[in-house]
Amino acid sequence: MYHVYTLKNHSEFSKTLVAETKDYDEALQKAEKAVEGKEGYNYVVEETDGSMNSYGELLTTVVAEG
Repeated sequence: MYHVYTLKNHSEFSKTLVAETKDYDEALQKAEKAVEGKEGYNYVVEETDGSMNSYGELLTTVVAEG
């Protein structure tokens, strides 16, 4: 599963979930479309298999940034 987020000025406090998808290419398309024409916005695509750590937080890996 891929989660697509937007960030304003690389700030984790502005991290907003845009989409979830099982396809990597679709995730990249949605990410690029989400920040298209928006100055100061970037995207992050994270991959997860649903595993959680001992605190109940979802374990993710960043697979794309832009």
